[in-house]
Amino acid sequence: MIEVKNLTVSIEDKLVLKDVNLHIKQGETIILFGPNGSGKTSLLKTIIGIPGYRIESGRIFFNNMDITELAMDKRAKLGIGIAFQRPPAVRGVKLRDILRICIEKRGYFNEENLNELANKLNLLNFLERDINLGFSGGEIKRSELLQLLAQDPSFIMLDEPDSGVDLVNINLVGKVINELLEREKMASRRKKAGLIITHAGYILDYVNADRGYVMMNGTISCSGNPRDLLEDIRTEGFEGCVTCPR
Repeated sequence: MIEVKNLTVSIEDKLVLKDVNLHIKQGETIILFGPNGSGKTSLLKTIIGIPGYRIESGRIFFNNMDITELAMDKRAKLGIGIAFQRPPAVRGVKLRDILRICIEKRGYFNEENLNELANKLNLLNFLERDINLGFSGGEIKRSELLQLLAQDPSFIMLDEPDSGVDLVNINLVGKVINELLEREKMASRRKKAGLIITHAGYILDYVNADRGYVMMNGTISCSGNPRDLLEDIRTEGFEGCVTCPR
């Protein structure tokens, strides 16, 4: 579904990604570990097409289509979605309005369906509020997931969905992520794929990912079973994980 080939990216003349290669097939969910500043978020922002991330070399393919030069809105229309770690507040735009737009783009809309989606994330009382304005960290995470539910993309990127979420809501967040990624279905029947950044690894208690990768200094350093990688990181640190022969 997504293939990143030899991707090198800079922002403000600083290299943030160096020769990154990553292939995620339809139905797969991938976990991306790495210390702060390692390039994880830069990779997600480059895939979604945020301006300012200049591709020095390499290509990005989505469903075998070269999207390297494609604008961000066109990538979203193709079916690429993202939940940011720290999205901005949007004054003057109600949460209900953006959800309506996303649902209408899919060819249908009714208030009952919108309210049903909001209810899944306990955000029914937030629909008339400006997007993310005055929301807590956990409420922002749920708001981002709600917007993804409305958009219904086929490739979903989540930037630390488990950070800033309390113990009561992490179960809800995990449940919705599983729904978004169709993890309750057999692998052969899944139409979607996902890339999840996590530091603490709490999301692995709720989402059974297929593979894990560690990013260090702007490039993919190692791969393996995500739970095994997390255990190595917790005991040896990121450097120890990368140098471990296993």
